[in-house]
Amino acid sequence: MKSPIPDYLKVVLDNARSIERGAPASYIETLAKADPSKLAVALAMVDGNIYSAGDDQVEFSMQSISKAFVYAIAIEDQGLPKVLEKIGVEPSGDAFNHLSLERGTNRPVNPMINAGAITAHSLVAGATAEERTERILKCLSKLAGRQLHVDEAVYEAELKSADRNMAIGYMLKAAGIFSGDPQDVVRGYIRQCAINVTVRDLAIMAATLSNAGVHPTTGERVIPQASVRQVLSVMTTCGMYDAAGDWVSNVGIPAKSGVAGGIIGALPGQVGIATFSPNLDERGNSVRGVAICEKLSRDMGLHMMDVSQIAGATVWTSVATILPSNSEPHHPNSERDVIIFSLRGAVRFPGSERLSRALVRELGEPNPDDPGSGKYISACAVVISLRDVYSLSAIAQRMLHENIKRLIADKRSVVIIDPSEVLQMDAADCETKDGLPHVVKTENEARDYIAGVGSSTVLIKDDW
Repeated sequence: MKSPIPDYLKVVLDNARSIERGAPASYIETLAKADPSKLAVALAMVDGNIYSAGDDQVEFSMQSISKAFVYAIAIEDQGLPKVLEKIGVEPSGDAFNHLSLERGTNRPVNPMINAGAITAHSLVAGATAEERTERILKCLSKLAGRQLHVDEAVYEAELKSADRNMAIGYMLKAAGIFSGDPQDVVRGYIRQCAINVTVRDLAIMAATLSNAGVHPTTGERVIPQASVRQVLSVMTTCGMYDAAGDWVSNVGIPAKSGVAGGIIGALPGQVGIATFSPNLDERGNSVRGVAICEKLSRDMGLHMMDVSQIAGATVWTSVATILPSNSEPHHPNSERDVIIFSLRGAVRFPGSERLSRALVRELGEPNPDDPGSGKYISACAVVISLRDVYSLSAIAQRMLHENIKRLIADKRSVVIIDPSEVLQMDAADCETKDGLPHVVKTENEARDYIAGVGSSTVLIKDDW
């Protein structure tokens, strides 16, 4: 069995390909030559599992996406009070490269516009652009889980068209925001923007923010939790520039975009999202990337203001060995294993993804890189228990329906324990040419169906 999530992501990308609006950033020579057909999406769960589709190995420069992470580094190096003395947190409503400072304080209004990002770079520990860039590269590489590098061609091209950013740098120095050499600070800022990543890198970086600063794969705390809260707050209100209001209304995920065509989204406690498509709208955001994020938010119920269901699901896996009844001592399922997947609580996308992954791991082909996987590929039946589920979101229902279809297509005997009918399943939802799952209300009914009336089981708990 395969997870339905990669197939879903491919469909989302196929739908987005028909959008032909926008064009690559024209003011940077290397970005202007970007292939507009490139398109990718990645999701990273807070426990480290990653799904991706499209051109997910294509590297592109982070550009303004780097601002969110460098802001976190500046807070770590200088402390939040000092950073707030230099950079505000209010939405500007202006373009990202607008030349303006806050009246009265001379601060840039927020760290997501260029003036604020240049200031944030100046606050990173290091006496020179090279030292600050090395500090930033080290941190971002730890977040990505691999060594990242600066795209020198992008850096040189941006430096040639950096007059406006240089003007912002001199303006900041004249306003007393920093005292260093403006050209050195701006050069360092441009180098951080020229760091190359893939959507898979960005998704795991975003998932680190979603996971309160703890890297989903390594378990290492990379960003202090208080800094994560500050960064996500500013991403929510300012991350999409003068489109921030539309974004929060339509997508509802803290996000940051970059003019190379990347977008990241970080939904606290759930998932990190990344998209890539070079064509930009008039506000500097990827046209297809925005459409993909809107689709994911709607379909998966990811809007942070969506309280139609309260997330709180867990998935437990157990295995039962069938002991035959006296009346049917030679039942075909005698002495065979039944695998049971039990969901509990309010199930939304993360809970349904967890179930999908458990099904694939336990029932799929053994994976040499994952000891224990495929252990129950020969199970005589699959039981999915919804006994302790008190609500399923729309996406959880859809994913469970799809998982059931795939199990039946694999010629598996599927039994659903659904006493409260939370799945709201009917024949039209799950019928395939191979048949329907058997729905019961109790464990005893499930056992009787699988192994005959009067049979018993020996239960073994697992750790899902």
